[in-house]
Amino acid sequence: MEKSSAGRPDEVVVDWGLGSYGRIAAGVLPAAASVLAAAELRPGERVLDVGCGTGNAALLAAQRGGRVVGVDPAGSLLELAAADAADRGVQATFLIGDAAGLPVGDGSVDLVVSVFGVIFAPDAEGAAAELGRVTAPGGRIVLSAWLPGGVFAEAMKLRRKAIAAAGHAGEPSPGPWHDRQAVTRLLGGFGFTVAVEAETLAFTGDSPSEFAEAQLSDHPVWVATRRVLEPRGEWRELHDRVVEVFVAANEDPAGFRATSRYVIVSARRA
Repeated sequence: MEKSSAGRPDEVVVDWGLGSYGRIAAGVLPAAASVLAAAELRPGERVLDVGCGTGNAALLAAQRGGRVVGVDPAGSLLELAAADAADRGVQATFLIGDAAGLPVGDGSVDLVVSVFGVIFAPDAEGAAAELGRVTAPGGRIVLSAWLPGGVFAEAMKLRRKAIAAAGHAGEPSPGPWHDRQAVTRLLGGFGFTVAVEAETLAFTGDSPSEFAEAQLSDHPVWVATRRVLEPRGEWRELHDRVVEVFVAANEDPAGFRATSRYVIVSARRA
């Protein structure tokens, strides 16, 4: 996941070592598998995972024979990814970096993947230029991007309002990477043709409140938010409203299920 570790003085800066992001990342592992399936990875290809987080896509690519580098600005998540790679006995390199400055050479990558990562880059045009720079002739970029709306977007909207009321700013909203025309504008000048395929991802749990509580306690963004709002006595109201959002979105009366819509964007270079 593409992230920023520094910001304006009034910004809620997220320490990605807070909480238990590994458990959150497990929820989007099916999307990583879908991205790799769409990429049609061939053994021996050079793969770059941008905003790799704990390594979901990077490790899948390495297991399928890719020569993999994962890049993320959060060193704590890269440590988790490297430990997981060692446990699985697969080879992958993990480097500090972000979409605005990828630490690999020009034309050095056959396949760029990004699972809900590059979409959060503050400068979409700059990120697109970097993706174009590192992709080799005949290479491709395959990424996943959330479609607008859904339970998580509603919860984050409440968060932004709460921290704004407290005089703080949050992280940028996702860029227009879900829209084929927008991505064509971003990447077309670098020789890519773009296709988009609609997908869904189901999140499940024992109950809406249990799922919401796990999100609020495990996700570093929510842990950082609590640290800002709780001393002001404003955390409990936000907490309760977020739980209500998950209750309202529940699709399974016997437990919890919420379906999020996303797309897989595939860009191929001639």
